[in-house]
Amino acid sequence: MPRKNPKRIGLAIVGAGRVGLFRGEVAARHPMVDFIGVADLRQERLSLLKEKTGADFTTADFRELLQRPEVTAAIISTDEHLHVEPILAAVERKLALLIEKPLATELEQSEKVLKAIQQSGVDAVVGYTQRFRRRWLVAKEKVRTGQLGDVTLVTSRAFMNRLVALDNYKRTSDASKISPMVISGTHALDVVMWMMEAKRPVEIYARSVDKALGPLCKGIDATAGVITFEDGSLYHAAISWALPVVWPGAVYSLEVGITSTEGVLTIDDTHRDIVLATSRAQDEGYAPDSQRKVDFLGSYPPGDIALGELRGPMREETEQWLNRVSLGLATQHATAAEAHNRLMLTKAFDKSAKLKRAIPLPITEE
Repeated sequence: MPRKNPKRIGLAIVGAGRVGLFRGEVAARHPMVDFIGVADLRQERLSLLKEKTGADFTTADFRELLQRPEVTAAIISTDEHLHVEPILAAVERKLALLIEKPLATELEQSEKVLKAIQQSGVDAVVGYTQRFRRRWLVAKEKVRTGQLGDVTLVTSRAFMNRLVALDNYKRTSDASKISPMVISGTHALDVVMWMMEAKRPVEIYARSVDKALGPLCKGIDATAGVITFEDGSLYHAAISWALPVVWPGAVYSLEVGITSTEGVLTIDDTHRDIVLATSRAQDEGYAPDSQRKVDFLGSYPPGDIALGELRGPMREETEQWLNRVSLGLATQHATAAEAHNRLMLTKAFDKSAKLKRAIPLPITEE
């Protein structure tokens, strides 16, 4: 039951990139949000969010923002490798949290963050946005209610053009910290592990290739592998983020198949149902490129801008989180513990691929 006296929300947004802007615009329209403050080192981004969200306070110092008395909840949307300090600062104030994945980029730091969250009792959830696409909710319900019987094998195939990969490798000083599994494959992994949450994974066997991105930026093209569960069930995953720039997925094309003792469920999330072809340069997706003239509309994971507003899973995820904070409603957000588990599994994929052998689960170091 929702609480009878909803809480008003004073919202801090730490990180004013594209996700901070998307979530900030949604929050600015929410009836329970009374205050919005934004922290970012880039003045141009602070100015943009102030314009777009009507922010009440902006600063280059996230600690100054998180100490404001108006703030009761926070969105952590910095670059992936900069999550730890603002999360810990927010936990100290016991703020409700929506954290972009991952909790941290290193397992040791992720475990540290998870322990701090758990010890504080803070309600912290993590932005695995694909849980808010309707098709995955439908699939989750069929698995959850036993419509398929016992799930025995799940497969997932994720294809991406290389724009996200090139951007991530460009922004890091250590290419070994970036991989298709940790940055992007984790979304498919979370959807599948959410479906199979009653099963315990015990081993991973994986391989990677680097023939396309290796010469360009010392990057990994693709990873494929198998997770074995304690009851013998299997999950086969493949992710490639090295497809040509002209591949029509604005970002993510995903296919999942779930087979079981009583049936089968297939989910097409490739977005080939709405295809845009134009002679003009594209402005769709993560990093628009003049070479791209065709797109599968809807394949940008946050959703799409239509009539001046974001429509799609990130909007629903943000609105549901604000309702969670204000009304105490249960939601399907990933917990901090689930996010740590997903990081561990993606690191185990990469470890197995590097060592070229099966890896027992869980792993505690990379």
